[in-house]
Amino acid sequence: MSLQKQVMDKMKEAMKAKDTVALTALRALKSAFMLANTEARAGELSEAEELKIIQKQVKQRKDSATVFTEQGRNDLAEPELAEAVILEQFLPEALSEEEIGEIVEKAITNVGAEGMKDMGKVMGIVSKQLAGQADGKTISAIVKAKLA
Repeated sequence: MSLQKQVMDKMKEAMKAKDTVALTALRALKSAFMLANTEARAGELSEAEELKIIQKQVKQRKDSATVFTEQGRNDLAEPELAEAVILEQFLPEALSEEEIGEIVEKAITNVGAEGMKDMGKVMGIVSKQLAGQADGKTISAIVKAKLA
């Protein structure tokens, strides 16, 4: 079952349960899927593209919550974090830093990376391999640490 279908099913459940927070998050995600479908014009989105959209939506909510918290607006931050949790259920389970580190080391060995000048090559490989399973910032920090 595609992620878009899963989102629609969860949306129906949220409507029946009158869960406004979940409904808001899922409607925004559905809208993002529809926009991407319209832009692609090639029909269905691939699962990797769907995961990217979900990751982007989660990141937007977490970033907004951070800004609201810094401004002392916890009343606005809490709904954003709640929506992020709802959207995260559609992402594959995140890997630990140790697991990411192992994958980064393998990529460094395969590419023959010798320093920071090869960071782009390593990031490209690892990012594709870990799509949806790790945050880009985390991957970048680990790659920098291993190449330094």
